[in-house]
Amino acid sequence: MVLQLRKVMGRILLALITVWMWPDEVGAQGYSAPALSNKDSWSMVIIPDPQGYTKFARNQPLLDLMLAWVEDNRQKLNIGLVLCTGDLVEHNYITERPKENGDQLSGSQWKCVSDAFGKLDGKLPYILCTGNHDYGTGSSENRYSQFNSYFPPVRNPLNQSLLVEMAPNAAGVRTLENACYEFRPPFGKPLLVFSLEFNPRKAVVEWAKSVAARPAYRQHRGVVLTHSYMRSTQRNNERITKEDYPPGFSDYTLGDDLWKQLIQPADNLGLVVCGHIIDVASHAGHVGFRTDKNRSGRVVNQMLFNAQNEGGNWKGNGGDGWIRILEFLPDQRTVKVKTFSPLFAISPATRQLAWRTEPFDEFEFYLD
Repeated sequence: MVLQLRKVMGRILLALITVWMWPDEVGAQGYSAPALSNKDSWSMVIIPDPQGYTKFARNQPLLDLMLAWVEDNRQKLNIGLVLCTGDLVEHNYITERPKENGDQLSGSQWKCVSDAFGKLDGKLPYILCTGNHDYGTGSSENRYSQFNSYFPPVRNPLNQSLLVEMAPNAAGVRTLENACYEFRPPFGKPLLVFSLEFNPRKAVVEWAKSVAARPAYRQHRGVVLTHSYMRSTQRNNERITKEDYPPGFSDYTLGDDLWKQLIQPADNLGLVVCGHIIDVASHAGHVGFRTDKNRSGRVVNQMLFNAQNEGGNWKGNGGDGWIRILEFLPDQRTVKVKTFSPLFAISPATRQLAWRTEPFDEFEFYLD
């Protein structure tokens, strides 16, 4: 009872800090809080694989803090959309508490990520994709996932208002595991956003291809959110041709095949966002970026963003609170990318660590 009370009090304290103490001005050592470079811009936030936060009780409040920061800054940064790269949990369906790789049962892990994103319900639309750890027991032994139980289509009315269509999951049920959304930003082309399951099945790829090709969406800017697609800068940003975590099912599409079968042949898919990869335990080993041209000669920007092995590796804090902020400028072409940690930003003692400014963490790309 005492231990439970301490946990509750700790979460209450963290929530109070989250609400009342976000830094909003230049402080010690030149820190500046996130702000738009152009007051008319809008932004998209990317949350990398959360599994390292959800699998340990001690880390779960950090994911809560990250989403509380997004909620708190939605007007200041004109946030229009939040994406999450999958592996929402470490263990989709375990019935015994793990001894090393985490200390939480699956129910606790799913509840943690559900509660964290619940802060945005009715306030911001968020689109999540499923990773290998969101299937099977520990990691994609089969296509069973608890995802739909915690993130049903009717959960967030702002998600529901964007929803175009869902494809059936492996059990034949239409869920948000494979979904298409239409998002209309404050300016520029509307976005057609696809969220695709881990290593999508052939039928899912064909479904996404057919939706993207509809006449109604020819002038849209297509975005593909999927968990496993490309490697990091440490591996030359290669698209995946061999899965590090081979799935326990035969029907799947690897990253390079997804490029060849869906993205490259399309005229309107211009941005891919993924997670999953840790090539080395460093910033550069978690991130990647590349551009290629589709069949129409238009540039396709492809971005890997992950952080789960930072903050102490597999038994660490889950990722040091890193998120990505994509600022879409009014010229309708330029996107500024910045990498920021609400965890480090919360205290004057660590604010100098809250920005990552290496060229692979802070850069611009251009929409075709």
